[in-house]
Amino acid sequence: MTVAGSTAAAFGLRPAFSQRLQINPGDFQPIPIAIPPFVPGGPGDADVANGVSGVITNNLKRSGLFAPIDPSAFIERITNFDAVPQFASWKQINAQVLLVGRATRQGDGRLKAEFRLWDVGSGQQLAGQQYVTAPEFWRRLGHIISDQIYTKMTGEKGYFDSRVVFVDESGPSERRVKRLALMDQDGANVRYLTRGADLVLTPRFSPSTQEITYMEFGQGDPKVYLFNIETGQREIVGNFPGMSFSPRFSPDGQRIIMSLQQGGNSNLFVMDLRSRTTTRLTDTPAIDTSPCYSPDGSQLCFESDRGGKPQIYVMPAGGGNAQRISFGDGTYSTPVWSPRGDYIAFTKQGGGQFAIGVIKPDGSGERILTAGFHNEGPTFAPNGRVLMFFRDPGGNSGPSLYSIDISGRNELKVPTPGYASDPAWSPLLS
Repeated sequence: MTVAGSTAAAFGLRPAFSQRLQINPGDFQPIPIAIPPFVPGGPGDADVANGVSGVITNNLKRSGLFAPIDPSAFIERITNFDAVPQFASWKQINAQVLLVGRATRQGDGRLKAEFRLWDVGSGQQLAGQQYVTAPEFWRRLGHIISDQIYTKMTGEKGYFDSRVVFVDESGPSERRVKRLALMDQDGANVRYLTRGADLVLTPRFSPSTQEITYMEFGQGDPKVYLFNIETGQREIVGNFPGMSFSPRFSPDGQRIIMSLQQGGNSNLFVMDLRSRTTTRLTDTPAIDTSPCYSPDGSQLCFESDRGGKPQIYVMPAGGGNAQRISFGDGTYSTPVWSPRGDYIAFTKQGGGQFAIGVIKPDGSGERILTAGFHNEGPTFAPNGRVLMFFRDPGGNSGPSLYSIDISGRNELKVPTPGYASDPAWSPLLS
């Protein structure tokens, strides 16, 4: 998809919002925002105009940082995108921010979406932009505009224009069919990447490209595949009989790091994807597994039982002295480094529960975000603000995907067609 955008100076941008959102877990209140339906640019544009504004409303509401106002409370009806809104009407319903937009099918068949973000209190325009793309990509326009609003109001990058790869599960628990699936981060546009003939596990997204690795158990040893989502091409990285998780990419996408079992122990190895040469990074009698790079590529976090039970360790990316950073009760697994570099997420098991938590790379600031019967597999949104994971209640049912803010707020179920596990979040598409 190609999206042409312009920061239209003709929109008359004014100074930024006087106060950015202060996201404190204790007393945070979502900001009230009014999002009227986008104005249709022509007689046949109403459906797509409503669709784009609906995507934006859903994204901002699900983020937990915004509180879209019920349209039934609106006093002013926005019918002219180019007119200055009646701010007194929006103040009356306690809106702090107002989004107006227009969607128009142009003469060449392409779709143009425009928006203006207004500070209701001051009457100042905070942002304005327009985008042009093929009409089938109208949902992506909604995600891109959502990211613009999120960034303007929080000072952080958005995460809405991104995708999630996961394992779709169907059928009874004893004959579960597992297919690799891809969806937008809000659960829309699901498509299947494998047919379900073989078992697939633990997909991982490249931090720099629209590529994934995943494991497939068919005939013989498990195989690791490299799959290009844009082209649909897949290639075998190699046969790794002692691997329990898919490898993870380096930040530049040029290497993958993995754990391979040899005898009673397992160690960490890195493979150069161009030369396919493999270098051993650890050599211990313990089980070292689940390695993940820091966003700058200088360090690794991984899980190891070298201290007696599984804990999280950090070491230089080229190998060397490893420092243990987790010291709580229970065991720690599946560590994954935030794209911002500030936290490492993990699964913690103890007391009959599985918890999802975060810890700083120096071992300080450990926090449990959510706990339950079986939570596992955290993955960060591309801005590091939100985690997705899966929860399996056991019994005859199956797992589902959930998201939660790194503050521990706003736990939400992510809509999927059926059972779902092993999510992995993509980088931003734009």
